Amino acid sequence: MAMEKMGVLMTCPMLSYLEEELNKRFNLFRFWEAPCKSEFLTRNSDSVRAVVGNAFFGADSDLIDALPNLEIVSSYSVGLDKIDLAKCKERGIRVTNTPDVLTDDVADAAIGLALATLRRICVADGFVRRGSWKNADFELTTKFSGKLVGIIGLGRIGSAIAKRAEAFGCPISYHSRSKKPNLNYKYYSSVVDLAANSEILIVACALTEETRDIVNRKVLDALGPKGILINIGRGAHVDESELVAALIEGRIGGAGLDVYQTEPEVPEQLFGLENVVLLSHAASDTVETCMAMADLVIANLEAHFLHKPLLTPVL
Repeated sequence: MAMEKMGVLMTCPMLSYLEEELNKRFNLFRFWEAPCKSEFLTRNSDSVRAVVGNAFFGADSDLIDALPNLEIVSSYSVGLDKIDLAKCKERGIRVTNTPDVLTDDVADAAIGLALATLRRICVADGFVRRGSWKNADFELTTKFSGKLVGIIGLGRIGSAIAKRAEAFGCPISYHSRSKKPNLNYKYYSSVVDLAANSEILIVACALTEETRDIVNRKVLDALGPKGILINIGRGAHVDESELVAALIEGRIGGAGLDVYQTEPEVPEQLFGLENVVLLSHAASDTVETCMAMADLVIANLEAHFLHKPLLTPVL
């Protein structure tokens, strides 16, 4: 079958460049435009050979079951928690994601959140814009350089964060499934122990059943009233109600958050807290990285349909 006849289902709106390029190369189905999803799937299920999803809407068991000729899921994201990998493996469906190209941006964002939270950059910006500087000096903030940084998950992104934090003179420690060889960073087998020995705790691991709610009340209490939590992983890594309570009660010093449990919903209690910096799951959202991610999605699809090796295979 010619490439332009291959049916590709895009689950939700993504980068317009990606949508345009998919439309040029394939027979593109825009799932979000279907007024009735079940009717759409009944009518088009046999035509769909590929799914393009992202961190918000991937390929769950129901969608996979509804697509009998599905061959590949190409994710416009590095995370895989929105894809039923077990079902894909069972069906022999290939899966790809977009690792590496977004590592630098996410690591940059983690450091930016730490700086913005500790130095209260967003609050200071408002202070100047309101004209308050004419009447008083802004209050003293907390330095970032030299702080004890603990990282949950020392994969590609966690390692890139560690490298950046080292440049600020920060001693690095970490928790992961196992101790990494040939590293000078201190390893903690317990997240609670890592938090107790950190002034900034950064969540950078993949979301699995084991890491869901990995930051709970015990971890937050171990981090303590001067500790800062940074989350650029997934919202489900953190027990959100416990985080809100810890912030309101002053049991931790602040938080910089890019992700939340039920996006795009964010706990309203956070909006009034000046020691919290909030992003909209945008850590990797730069023009350069989003274009590179889109090109990688397309390249994986083309490789698959041309029977060539996938560039970034997961399955």
